[in-house]
Amino acid sequence: MAAVIAMNFQRQISMTILAGFLALASLARGQGTIVIDAGHGGFDRGGVPGQRISEKDKTLDVALRLRRILQASGYKVVMTRDTDVFIPLGTRTSIANQYRNASFVSIHFNCSTRAGANGIETYYYRSDSANLAASIHRNVIAGAPTENRGIRRRGFFVLRRTAIPSVLVECGFLTNPTEGRLAQTDSYRQKLAEQIARGIRRQPPPFTRPLTSSLVKAGMGPGGDFVHPSAVAERSSRHSKKKSSRHASSSKKKKSSSASQKKKKKSSED
Repeated sequence: MAAVIAMNFQRQISMTILAGFLALASLARGQGTIVIDAGHGGFDRGGVPGQRISEKDKTLDVALRLRRILQASGYKVVMTRDTDVFIPLGTRTSIANQYRNASFVSIHFNCSTRAGANGIETYYYRSDSANLAASIHRNVIAGAPTENRGIRRRGFFVLRRTAIPSVLVECGFLTNPTEGRLAQTDSYRQKLAEQIARGIRRQPPPFTRPLTSSLVKAGMGPGGDFVHPSAVAERSSRHSKKKSSRHASSSKKKKSSSASQKKKKKSSED
């Protein structure tokens, strides 16, 4: 009897240890909870007035594909919407904030009144979201035959109001003839979902592509793809100081010139 009890006790200990190892292995693989937000929906088509391709349909399709990929990798996935319905922004962030140890990924496509506008860009707001933004952006860019518009910090509602790491991906311009055609193909939307999933899993991209030349000329970065907000702020601060210094110098010269003219006038009056 004692031997049976001891054997059962040993078996329980072994099972507990095995469960612990499995839990650690799960954490090591980076499995967790991802809240996927398909932009727009319902009466909100997204895009600019008269836009031919509906954004809400494309974001939902990519989001559903991403869900399947992540679930196959062992992630728990929460959707802010999985059908064509309108979800207010406040509700989207409330859903995300129910999951403390999750990450929030909002999927969008861009638009412009200028057909030539193109490329992919990724946004974040919280400082703890920067690495996730960089990982997703670099993977999406590596798998997309379009321009790199960079990673930017912006206070969009769904990024500002979420209490967890949050990223918004703009997967190209539906108003651009080339990118619009790509977005309408199943294979390209599947590719976008796969690359976003790689970024979430923190897998390195096969290669890194530089920023568009226009952004480099605008001083947005040294040719890389990650625009750090502190660097932009520092440049802005230096610019402001130079401007202030020039203004002060100009004022000083004006005052000096005015004083000199007054002295000359007084001398002539004497």
